[in-house]
Amino acid sequence: MTALKELQATDELEQIWQESMENPVLLFKHSTTCPISAGAFKEYQSFLESASGDLYGYMVKVIESRNVSNKIADETNIKHESPQIFLIKNKKVLWNTSHSKITAGSIREALEQV
Repeated sequence: MTALKELQATDELEQIWQESMENPVLLFKHSTTCPISAGAFKEYQSFLESASGDLYGYMVKVIESRNVSNKIADETNIKHESPQIFLIKNKKVLWNTSHSKITAGSIREALEQV
């Protein structure tokens, strides 16, 4: 099982980039008011519950922590969507997707490519 940590401050993003040098990092952007995001978040949680320990899992609530969400879009140069998930390794986004394409299976497949 991989623990899920919530990011609430922009300075916490540097930790993600550093951790990605050791192990893959999953970063999920979640809208707490959207039913599609709620479904995607359940898929993400389901994946993390079955994942090995060699992975870091993070989540950003896009409404409550808009500055963090915006900084992710700026630093990755990937247009903001929510829900949205990123797979980061060696300080690079290797994969990202959004909305109903976020499933435990799609996350697993992306990690198999790393």
